Amino acid sequence: MGQDAFMELFSSMAGVSLCKIHLLLIAGSCLGLKVTVPSHTVHGIRGQALYLPVHYGFHTPASDIQIIWLFERSHTTPKYLLGSVNKSVVPDLEYQHKFTMMPPNASLLINPLQFTDEGNYIVKVNIQGNGTLSASQKIQVTVDDPVMKPMVQFHPASGAVEYVGNITLTCRVEGGTRLVYQWRKNGKPININSSHSFSPQNHTLRIVPATKEDIGNYTCLVSNPVSEMESDIIIPTIYYGPYGLQVNSDKGLKVGEVFTVDLGEAVLFDCSADSYPPNTYSWIRRSANTTRVIKHGPRLEVASDKVAQKTADYVCCAYNNITGRRDETHFTVIITSVGLEKLAQRGKSLSPLASITGISLFFIISMCLLFLWKKFQPYKVNASVCLFRPESEYRKAQSFSGHEDALGDFGIYEFVAFPDASAVPRMSSRSAPASDGVTGQDFQGTIYEVIQHIPAQQQDDTE
Repeated sequence: MGQDAFMELFSSMAGVSLCKIHLLLIAGSCLGLKVTVPSHTVHGIRGQALYLPVHYGFHTPASDIQIIWLFERSHTTPKYLLGSVNKSVVPDLEYQHKFTMMPPNASLLINPLQFTDEGNYIVKVNIQGNGTLSASQKIQVTVDDPVMKPMVQFHPASGAVEYVGNITLTCRVEGGTRLVYQWRKNGKPININSSHSFSPQNHTLRIVPATKEDIGNYTCLVSNPVSEMESDIIIPTIYYGPYGLQVNSDKGLKVGEVFTVDLGEAVLFDCSADSYPPNTYSWIRRSANTTRVIKHGPRLEVASDKVAQKTADYVCCAYNNITGRRDETHFTVIITSVGLEKLAQRGKSLSPLASITGISLFFIISMCLLFLWKKFQPYKVNASVCLFRPESEYRKAQSFSGHEDALGDFGIYEFVAFPDASAVPRMSSRSAPASDGVTGQDFQGTIYEVIQHIPAQQQDDTE
């Protein structure tokens, strides 16, 4: 920051202070001299300028305003830095190029800031009017170097085996003062527990013993009063597993540890487990009295049409050559025929609309057949009966009026027409009474007859 800029800053602060003093005089809210500072502790960076703002106010007329700055370290006598009366500044010649003040503004500029400038700065304001008013404030100044980016190293560099080895993470910083270390995992602070501990200054993290749960993104956050920096992410190497071994297939039905496969299908089985480094896999076929390794690798293809037995037992083995641990899982393959099953599935796959349509057609055809049977069945029966009746019964039927005996009229009547007159004897007009309304000519047309059906019960009563 240049000297001209500092002069402008001091001028603006002086104007603000005079304005505040004028407002206090008008309001009359202040009973005496009051000196205020924004903060009693100010942190500065070595080699840069530091500005200490100060405000004061009073309500009585003043002929002279005196400002004095003093500096003290722990267990030492305060030293005079500079002072002013009204607008005249009187610096200590030893510090005249280091400390700057522009009265009536009481703020102080320190440029450049060094470690030797760390301590307590005391500002005192005296007002001369009807009497003398005095007030003072103290500001503590700290000086630090900013933090440089830290680096994290872990030991052993080759990694640790789960539940066997330990991990040590060390945070190193090339520059900075009053450093504070904080360890983070996946962005969250790490707390002390049974397996995590820190060195006295927290720059070292120890994990005893290392487990799979300790795998993550570790960083070291270093801070001081003027800055903070975080290291790059580091992931320690921890060997573990195998865990969660399981077998899956691309075809067939899996129920528990049993796979049902259709005959003629080629099924691909996949064996997997959580492990670091990756496992080595081997497939074992078990029969009645033999066990043999049939393949190495995570996948096994089984052609169901080449399997002699309908049921086959297999074993998948996973081995971690770093941890020395192994795991295995057993499963059974059942081979079934697909002919009847596919037909059954096709039958089940008929849509509901097709089923409803078939049922509807069945009912419509049945109703039509029933209607035709009812329409033609009585005609055939009556015709077969009437064609073989004797002539005397025809005459009896023609002369029957139905009014001689009311009891005899009860029954069911049918009117039957015979279009073929050749099938019955012809009757002349002489064979029928004149009261029947039949002419004397031969009857060559259609024959009509009324047939009475007497119920069985009435017939028995009549007899």
